[in-house]
Amino acid sequence: MMKFGSPSSDTGDDIWKARLDRFVLENAKELAVLAWGFHLERGDSDEILGIDLKPTPHFISFSRSAIERLNRNVSNQLQEILGILDGHNPEKEVLYIAIGNGQLKLLNFAPEPPPPACFEESDRDLTELADDLEARLSEIFSESKSQA
Repeated sequence: MMKFGSPSSDTGDDIWKARLDRFVLENAKELAVLAWGFHLERGDSDEILGIDLKPTPHFISFSRSAIERLNRNVSNQLQEILGILDGHNPEKEVLYIAIGNGQLKLLNFAPEPPPPACFEESDRDLTELADDLEARLSEIFSESKSQA
């Protein structure tokens, strides 16, 4: 069920999703740079970039076959994610799969400018950028613990 109107609350099981939404809004260009750099490094592989929140937020990559296997194990509840993966255009969109609290959240958006332009405009080393984004994520998630 989708909720429209008021934003996600910062309570219960959805707190991590609301925190990730905030992170994406605040770091869209940097996430686009990292996604495009990952795409350039991996080429036509079936690897997907993700964010694992446990034990501390960090970037991961995993294969599409891992998502397909998980989909089979959860009675095809991830069909929509697989469909979005099929239609993903890395030249126009950014796509990450976040893992938190035993759930998946798809982070999919079209930044302005598109990912290749964000990458060209950036002078950041990808490892340094990933470390910086992980630190920002850790800050956001430590805020939620101190407010609980």
